[in-house]
Amino acid sequence: MSLLEPPADIQKKSRALAFTVATCVIIAIIAIWFVLRFYPEKRAAEEFFNAVVANDMTRAYQLWKPGPSYKMQDFIADWGPTGYYGPVKSYEIMKAKSPTGSTTSVEIRVAISPFSPMPSANDPEKSQKTKVVNVWIDSKDKSFSFPP
Repeated sequence: MSLLEPPADIQKKSRALAFTVATCVIIAIIAIWFVLRFYPEKRAAEEFFNAVVANDMTRAYQLWKPGPSYKMQDFIADWGPTGYYGPVKSYEIMKAKSPTGSTTSVEIRVAISPFSPMPSANDPEKSQKTKVVNVWIDSKDKSFSFPP
């Protein structure tokens, strides 16, 4: 390089491209986090409701991980074929969220139906019998409970 030659041209496009790529990566990471943040709890809920749909009450009771005051008879009275929520033939997880004031629980909202498959909104006779149930799942041990 001599005295009369201009200095090397620094590409400004590469810098803008790097910032654009970094921003897109950060946005993608945040979007993936929002989609997958309650995945373990949703998976536990699916396993529990699959056991209830299959009428495997022993397995469902084990997955519930009840306290000493919630006996198997109480569980059957709630979730069994003739129970308060039963018979459960199909379900759909509608929403998962962190309850206000809770740091270790996730609230799962589930639509349960006595019909298989889950009735659509176009079938008002069957969809009227669909119940929406909120259950809480402890993030640490994946135990279930009803909201307080």
